[in-house]
Amino acid sequence: MNVRLRSAFPGLVLLALVACGDGDAAKGPGGPGGPAPSVVATTVRPVAFADRIEAVGTAYARESTTIAATVTERIVRLNFTDGAYVQRGQVIAELARGQETAGLTEAQARLTEAQQQLTRLRQLQERGFATNARVDEQVALVNSVRAQAGQVQAQIADRVIRAPFSGVVGLRRISPGATVTAGTEIATISDLSQIKLDFSLPETFLGAMRNGQSIEAEAAAYPGEIFRGSVESIESTVDPITRSVTVRALLPNPNARLKPGMLLSVSIFANPRTSLAVPELALVAERDRSFVYKIDGENVALKTPVEVGARQEGMVEVRRGVAAGDRIVAEGTIKVRDGAKVRTVPAPSSGLRAAE
Repeated sequence: MNVRLRSAFPGLVLLALVACGDGDAAKGPGGPGGPAPSVVATTVRPVAFADRIEAVGTAYARESTTIAATVTERIVRLNFTDGAYVQRGQVIAELARGQETAGLTEAQARLTEAQQQLTRLRQLQERGFATNARVDEQVALVNSVRAQAGQVQAQIADRVIRAPFSGVVGLRRISPGATVTAGTEIATISDLSQIKLDFSLPETFLGAMRNGQSIEAEAAAYPGEIFRGSVESIESTVDPITRSVTVRALLPNPNARLKPGMLLSVSIFANPRTSLAVPELALVAERDRSFVYKIDGENVALKTPVEVGARQEGMVEVRRGVAAGDRIVAEGTIKVRDGAKVRTVPAPSSGLRAAE
């Protein structure tokens, strides 16, 4: 009897199975009569946003110069070591100046004699025993000898090399006793207390740039570390070929960790503003549109279209579609159906996880 029923009415058996299957589905999470899915909810709130402009820049010393010999002479003494810090005015190197020192001594002696002779002539002039022409001639001689002494002093100064500013001396590539010619490099000095960071931006970003604007930079030598500074100046002209402009920023460098020539990634934050925001996980994307699930007073999730803007640190700017204080589904959107009830649970970071 049973066998005949199954073979005679196979369609009835199939329909019964389908009906049973639909009933089970209806009892699933979010379906009519099924348990409400557990989700993590959050409140829409205002967050500070800024547009992020990225570039790559090259580091330069705050001040840097190459100290070179101005005359041909033998080096007598070098007063620095590799990588040493020197103060402004400190003697870096001394060149032989024996002949010039002797010349200065002679010139000073002649100057003293000429000044004494001028004094005697003026005394005689007061008593009428010396003419004005003779006194004027002696004055000219005194000035000439004084000029000669000054010239010798300048020659001696050329043989004493001093630091033009405080900074770090580079590697020494010359030794005492070597004879140098005018223009021979003796040392390089770099002021590393601050770093100049030059980078180029498309001209389209000019409207967002201004002096004093904050920037962040990262170097491959220090992964994960942020160096902060500010824009010092913006080039006055745009390159007509690349249509870009050079921007210079200053970065504090107290421990001289950043070195000239390093390549740094630059981030500039422009157009600061406060906007409503939702977590990135709360967004549901469909084609070119974005949605969130807004939770009403009866814990019903309503699929709501939103217009989004910038993304920053896991948050998304929302320009339209929600209001401050709205409750939305922050985690678990994949389990939610439009118009179905949900059950809110604490966020996983609190030690509790949403039920599946």
